[in-house]
Amino acid sequence: MRTEALVKTLSEDLKPVRPRSFRRDAVILGVVAILEFAAFAGAGFMRPDLSHAMHMPSFWWKLASMGAIAISGAAVALFSSDPTKSPKAGLRWLAIAVALIFASGWLIDALEGGFSELVRRLDWQMGLQCTWKMVTLSVPLVVALGVLIQRGAPTDRFGTSLAAALGSAGWGAFIFVFACPSDDVLYIAVWYSVGCAIVTVIGRLILARLVRW
Repeated sequence: MRTEALVKTLSEDLKPVRPRSFRRDAVILGVVAILEFAAFAGAGFMRPDLSHAMHMPSFWWKLASMGAIAISGAAVALFSSDPTKSPKAGLRWLAIAVALIFASGWLIDALEGGFSELVRRLDWQMGLQCTWKMVTLSVPLVVALGVLIQRGAPTDRFGTSLAAALGSAGWGAFIFVFACPSDDVLYIAVWYSVGCAIVTVIGRLILARLVRW
């Protein structure tokens, strides 16, 4: 078979692929996030003393921190879905930001009042409840990012998956801020770290399997 005929045969069933657009993917992700937040608020999960909590520095600290992680992680994941871009630089900055965010929480009055006071402040029973709620709230964004990066062609599937998982973890924690019953910075630093770590590890393992080689 001549080369021209072979090429024609192989290309007969091909269909044009819609070019990827970071802006379009970001809009889709934003819509998913807004819908989840609206459903969360509409279901009545907001903390009853939200207006009071909004006057506390710790509330804005955790809201801004989790929002920054969510946006940064999602942005790195979407950018690196392009085969010409690598997530490594973005992941390095993300790692530094996450370390600084949670370290600042750990360092604020960590042992004030002694060990018994530390245990009381950490309140492990409530902490475990908060953790699984954060994990659950991260699921919609994990799914959305999984679909978006699967449509792309990232060259570093593990890095892209890690960024997506971290962004999803940050988003789940961001939403949970509006229902979180505690404003203790130490409690937040510990349990939000645990929740985000669980989502990041599990999400990375799952998403890495979805990314095309």
